[in-house]
Amino acid sequence: MLGDNFKSYLNLHFIVFIWGFTAVLGQLISLEALPLVWYRIAIAVSCLFVYFLIMRQKMTASKKNISLFLLAGIVIAVHWLTFFGAIKASNVSVTLACISTGAFFASILEPIFYKRKIVWYEVLFGLMVVFGLSIIFSVETQYVTGIVLGLISAFLSAVFSIINGKFAQKHEPSIITFYELVGGLLILSIYLGISGGFNQEFFTVKSSDWLWLILLGSFCTAYAFLASVKVMKFLSPYTVMLTINLEPVYGILLAVLIFKDSEKMTPAFYIGALLILSTVILNGIVKNVKKSKVIKN
Repeated sequence: MLGDNFKSYLNLHFIVFIWGFTAVLGQLISLEALPLVWYRIAIAVSCLFVYFLIMRQKMTASKKNISLFLLAGIVIAVHWLTFFGAIKASNVSVTLACISTGAFFASILEPIFYKRKIVWYEVLFGLMVVFGLSIIFSVETQYVTGIVLGLISAFLSAVFSIINGKFAQKHEPSIITFYELVGGLLILSIYLGISGGFNQEFFTVKSSDWLWLILLGSFCTAYAFLASVKVMKFLSPYTVMLTINLEPVYGILLAVLIFKDSEKMTPAFYIGALLILSTVILNGIVKNVKKSKVIKN
C-alpha cells in the first residue's frame, strides 16, 4: 500500500500536469480571452456549487469576509484574462515562460505585504530573472504584446497568492475560492452587460469549444483546486512550491507535442526560459535550507 505522502506527491504532479494543460486548452479554444474566461469561471462555479450540495458543506461566511473574497476575485479574473490574452497574442511557450516570473514578483511584494526586510539573494535572483527575460525579449520581438500580457498575468498571480495566503490563515480554502470565482464572474458579467458584450455572438459557441471549455472549467479548475487543497494536508509547502514550478515545463512540452511547429522557438528563447525556471527553483532550495537552519537552531 502506498503511503498518504507518496500518493499525495503523485497526485500533486498530476494536478500540476493538469495546470500545464490549461495553457494548451487556451490555444485549442477558438474564443477570445474575455468570453473564454467568463465561461471558464461560470462552469467552475457551477461545479463547486454542486460539490458543496453533494458534500453538504456550508458556504457561509461573514458579510465582510465575503466582500473581501469577491474583491479578490477581480484579481483572479484579470489574471486569467491577461493569461489567455497572452496565449492568443503569442503562444503557449512564450506565455508560460513569462508566468514563471510569478515567484520573482512574489519576492518583491512579500516584504511589502508582510512588512519584512528585503533579502539580498532574492534581489540577486530577481536580476537573474530580468536577464532571462531580456534574452527572450531580444529574440522573440514578434511576441512583445504576448510577453507584456504574460508578465502582467504573472504579477497578478503573485498578488493573488499573497492575498490568499492571508485569507487561508483564518478561512476555509474552498469557501474562499468559491466566492472569489463568484466575484470574478460578477465583475466580468457587469463589464459585458455595460459594454453590450452579451450578444448573439457571445453565446454562439462551437461544439468543439464546448468540449474544451467544460474540461477547462470542471477538470482543470474546480477539480484541480479541490484536489490541490487535499494534497497540501500531507505535503510540505516547500515540496508543493517546487512541484508547481514544473507547470511551465509540462505546459511547454505538451504544447510542442500538440502544436509542433507553431511552438518551436529559437535556442536563445529556451536559454532564457531555462534561466528563469532554474532561478525560481534555486530560490525555493535556498529558502528551504535557511528555514531548516532556523528550525535546528
